[in-house]
Amino acid sequence: MKKILAAALCAWCGLASAQTAEDLLNNARNTDNVTTFGMGYDLKMYSPLKQINKSNVKRLVPVWSTSTSNDMGDLSQPTVYNGVMYVVNGNWTFAFDVETGRQIWRTPVQYDRAALRIAGGALMRGPATIYNGKLFRETLDAHVMALDMKTGKEVWKQKYADFKEGYKGVIAPMIANGVLIAGTGGGESTTRGFIDGYDPETGKRLWRTWTIPAPGEPGSETWPHKTKPDAWKYGGGSTWQTFSYDPQLDLIYMGTGNAEPYNPSYRDAHDSLYTASILAIRPKTGQIAWYYQYVPNDTFDFDSTAESILADLPVNGVTRKVLINPHKNGFLYVIDRTDGKLIAANPFVKVNWASKIDLKTGKPVFTDLLERASKGEQVLLEPSRGTNATLGAFNPKTGLVYLNTWNLPRLMKFVPVELEMGGNYTGMESSMAVPKGEPAGYHIAIDPLTGKTQWQTPLMDFASSAGMLATDGGLLFTGKLTGELIALDQDTGKQLWQFKTGSSVNAPPITYTYKGRQYVSVLSGRGGSVAARFITNSVPTGGSVTTFALMD
Repeated sequence: MKKILAAALCAWCGLASAQTAEDLLNNARNTDNVTTFGMGYDLKMYSPLKQINKSNVKRLVPVWSTSTSNDMGDLSQPTVYNGVMYVVNGNWTFAFDVETGRQIWRTPVQYDRAALRIAGGALMRGPATIYNGKLFRETLDAHVMALDMKTGKEVWKQKYADFKEGYKGVIAPMIANGVLIAGTGGGESTTRGFIDGYDPETGKRLWRTWTIPAPGEPGSETWPHKTKPDAWKYGGGSTWQTFSYDPQLDLIYMGTGNAEPYNPSYRDAHDSLYTASILAIRPKTGQIAWYYQYVPNDTFDFDSTAESILADLPVNGVTRKVLINPHKNGFLYVIDRTDGKLIAANPFVKVNWASKIDLKTGKPVFTDLLERASKGEQVLLEPSRGTNATLGAFNPKTGLVYLNTWNLPRLMKFVPVELEMGGNYTGMESSMAVPKGEPAGYHIAIDPLTGKTQWQTPLMDFASSAGMLATDGGLLFTGKLTGELIALDQDTGKQLWQFKTGSSVNAPPITYTYKGRQYVSVLSGRGGSVAARFITNSVPTGGSVTTFALMD
């Protein structure tokens, strides 16, 4: 009898941890699970749940909280499947019981500690990626690996780059059409960006697509091969944030980082594809279906890696499949995701580097700022970042995008830079500060097609580096650098509720159900170079995950 019972339990355990492509596709429809980043492949950060709403959110209380054994920053999103929560950070991988927070297993991340010097800290952005009984993640020293979801034991591990050249594994991979897709960080170093596709069962690399084309490849004509033949080898274009995916079109939408170095004299004013771009990629082959370059010849550190929201919007009376990108450069873009054609681009913060985005050419109309900077003048750039590597939210019922924005001009000057493998390769001296007496940032609601701001709430002390989550309860959940998880009125931006966690909230919150009860969970832990620079030691380090529900 005991053997029969044990066999039955083992069979149940295997079933509980087996996770399919259908579960990924149904993420937005099954509220018990959160199996993909952004609450769905479309990254809308939207939930139809409304058990927690504006009328009762003041009764929201923590039901459990537990440490993530980390003081380097917790920026990732929890993953929930069949009553288990999976959490990743730079140093650990965890499985917790979703109802009680009891640790089921934890596995340390083994990486070369010398990578910390190059990367500046062990972070992880994105989710714990799960598929077919395995959990996938990257390590700081440029490896991608798979763990067994039941036990946390390593299944396979593959090196994809040399961290000594400036590469770093800070982004969670994703599954699209049965392929494990992984990018890489290293945007301020001597790297050449790429994205890889792997067999999730074996770890065999299926393809690699470089974001900087080699001589003779499409796009290579946009690099100065004659005057500076090696510029493309260290050209940047890293892929350090998570991607969105349209399963009907079978396209991944991947943003690429800044060109390297920032100093444009090293590229002779060439456009430098595919830096500062969005690429639509076939997950089975890595083929680029189309691209759109947000900032040709990027010289301002305008990473284009911010995750793109996928939605269907009425444009001139016709419903179109669009991609919405709240860009670091201060413009909110709407692009046709079938072909990459620009539909709208409106500023959502103060912008002085461009007067507008030309809708016919898709290119920015530059002011004199770049010309002045290129001549060696010190200039004030607005913005240094419209947002700070955070997920926005889109509610299809209101048609609005909800963002955390930054008011942080950059005083900058281009300088010469030496090529040192793995070293800093920016060619810029700069400083950033919030203008005296002005808000550090805003919570805002904006119409993506017109750029009209419906409301905005100023943040006087610190801007927010947390993601936004919209629900049908009329709420927006987000966080503060000072450690509060907060709930805003979706109609007005007014704060309705808050809870102080142990450290900064730099991560996207999630919501889900278990046994019919709605929960909200978020990671807390000071980290990220820009956020940590401003909050300094006024908030302690120390990672944790906290789960909330309505008090009975």
